[in-house]
Amino acid sequence: MSAKRTAALLIHGLGGTPFDLGSMNRILKRAGIDTHSLTLPGHGGTPEDLVDVSAEEWLHAVRARYREVMRQYDVVHVIGMCMGSLLALALCANERHERGKLVTLAPPIFIDGWATPWYTFARHLLYWVPLVPQRMRVEEDEPFGIKNALMRSIVKAKFERGDNFHYRWVPLACLRQVDRLRRMAMRAVSTLRCDTLVLHAREDELTSLRSAWFLRERIERMELVVLENSYHLICVDNDRELVAKSVLDFLGLAADGAAAPDSEVRDLARRHPDGMAGQRVEAVLPLCASGVVR
Repeated sequence: MSAKRTAALLIHGLGGTPFDLGSMNRILKRAGIDTHSLTLPGHGGTPEDLVDVSAEEWLHAVRARYREVMRQYDVVHVIGMCMGSLLALALCANERHERGKLVTLAPPIFIDGWATPWYTFARHLLYWVPLVPQRMRVEEDEPFGIKNALMRSIVKAKFERGDNFHYRWVPLACLRQVDRLRRMAMRAVSTLRCDTLVLHAREDELTSLRSAWFLRERIERMELVVLENSYHLICVDNDRELVAKSVLDFLGLAADGAAAPDSEVRDLARRHPDGMAGQRVEAVLPLCASGVVR
């Protein structure tokens, strides 16, 4: 009997790129899984492109890519990060996904993390003020979802240079669509048919463990891994190796060769001190995203 063809569909977060998932793409490929992804509507350009994008457009794009991949493979695992995990939850529920597993990374069912301002609830009022949702900017700021000081400094440097790896801000109108998507995911999760893994950091500054508890109470076949040394971007933070191992174990894959040794980044830093000081970090960032920076 021939082996089943297996793939993974990776879904990035709001304002993001595949960087959101760190080295997950490479790790899965090394484990023998074909990987597929997409750029969500309104992404890959400028933040202004998000103003008129709806939650339905994101869902439609993800569904189209999912069905395309499903036609090519026997087994398809769906992996989403942040908003991508909300899309993954809704997708797998609506499509009655059973030919593969679901992995949700830091799912923001609730926006209630420790760095969330007390006045965040006011956004629901501002949504109804003419022109405000389109014109108001919600800035990305410290700690940028990252507890690891070196990784955070690299991300900050790239933001300051204007590198297009992640939007520095999103329009308030976009958050309204995220809130709609959160409600869609909440309603959908109880109908999930596939095995589900939830990874969530205890110190997530955007969304508390309340989100993970919500999912655990409603998803019948679910595993939960609580991370103790990361903020929101768990795929590139201190617990990234545990994230990779947990995902591979859940999918029944070998972890051999999945992570590069820590010595690589130490050698790189010694060889390129001027590059770090001058914020020329292109050579360092791939290793950071591959899980070798402590």
